Amino acid sequence: MTHAPSLQQAFADALFGRAGRGQADVDAWVAQPTFAVYRNTVMKACIDALAANFPAVQRLVGEDWFRAAAALHVADDPPRDGRLLVYGAGFADFLARFEPAASLPYLPGVARLDALWREAHAAADAPVIAPDALSGLPPEALGTLRLQPHPAARWACFDGHPVFAIWQRNRDADGDDVTAPLDWQGDGGLLTRPADAVQAQALCHGGCALLDACADGATLGQAAERASAAHPDTDLARVLAQLLRAGVFLPLTPS
Repeated sequence: MTHAPSLQQAFADALFGRAGRGQADVDAWVAQPTFAVYRNTVMKACIDALAANFPAVQRLVGEDWFRAAAALHVADDPPRDGRLLVYGAGFADFLARFEPAASLPYLPGVARLDALWREAHAAADAPVIAPDALSGLPPEALGTLRLQPHPAARWACFDGHPVFAIWQRNRDADGDDVTAPLDWQGDGGLLTRPADAVQAQALCHGGCALLDACADGATLGQAAERASAAHPDTDLARVLAQLLRAGVFLPLTPS
């Protein structure tokens, strides 16, 4: 039985068009007409999964372009998990080095946001902090709090391109005017799922920096300092209010 893993790997390599021939068993399977049918079925399922998981990317580039690129990605990085909902962790990196996508420098970021949406959608359920939970606390008490991001909270910021704005108008843009001009500068986005549906909204770079610090275990005071140091124009009170309304944090735990 010690040969089974290498045999399985050789079969998988042959299935996805990589080197894998040369073993008698695998060669016999590949020679069967049904193998080609099976391979095409598997490839189509993987490409369909990428299309479902990255709808904003597909809308930007068109179905034909997307499926051609997806086929190359599947051959290079096939699924390692039977749950195709989670497939595509490396797709943004693939697009970043994919030469035909070089004229769309924002495309890997759009793919990253599609992946973050999927993560937020599939994350564990948990309660969220009440929007007014911090009201009335003195500044010294606020500064010592450690706010823990909700399992479904995701955020990202981008330099140079309005990636979040591009993603948002192409994600669920039924009837939206996707040709309207954009403010062509870096932006950021926040994804939350305080109830059943994922919600998306713009988030400034300072807000992303504050959340990065909170995720690292910093106190709120430390997180505010890091956000201000990185982005001095951040309105911390406004950002914190936005995050609380969005349901980004778990409820406070007794100290």
